[in-house]
Amino acid sequence: MEIEGKIIAVLPEQGGVSARTGNAWKSQDYVIETHDQFPKKCVFRVFGAERIAQFNIQGGEELRVNFDIDAHEYNGRWFNDIRAWAVSRVDPAAAQAAAQGVQPAPMSGMPFPPVQPAAPGAEVTPFPPAQPAEGNGADDLPF
Repeated sequence: MEIEGKIIAVLPEQGGVSARTGNAWKSQDYVIETHDQFPKKCVFRVFGAERIAQFNIQGGEELRVNFDIDAHEYNGRWFNDIRAWAVSRVDPAAAQAAAQGVQPAPMSGMPFPPVQPAAPGAEVTPFPPAQPAEGNGADDLPF
């Protein structure tokens, strides 16, 4: 899955030693806010000191985050875990355009042109066009 937005919080790094393997571990959580009409916030986790250093996520950055969602049970309660596996920087100009609702120019090779809403007062033809009723019965299908 993927989410795109602005990092609004960088939470403290967590770490410890695995009781099962005895290996040290680190993770860090981040809060991202989308640029939708109704912005949504999501907390995601980066696991592993190498990935934390590799992604080098800072507050205020515009990012595209690829993640997996998993759930686990603890003491009869269930918890979601959103774990990032790839992070890429987004062009701030593109993020601003998305925030303002401006659609980018269509890419070449698109199979269909984007749908444009009809102008106010323009005549709109229904799809599929209404077929004239003929009483011959040969083609009286309901669709």
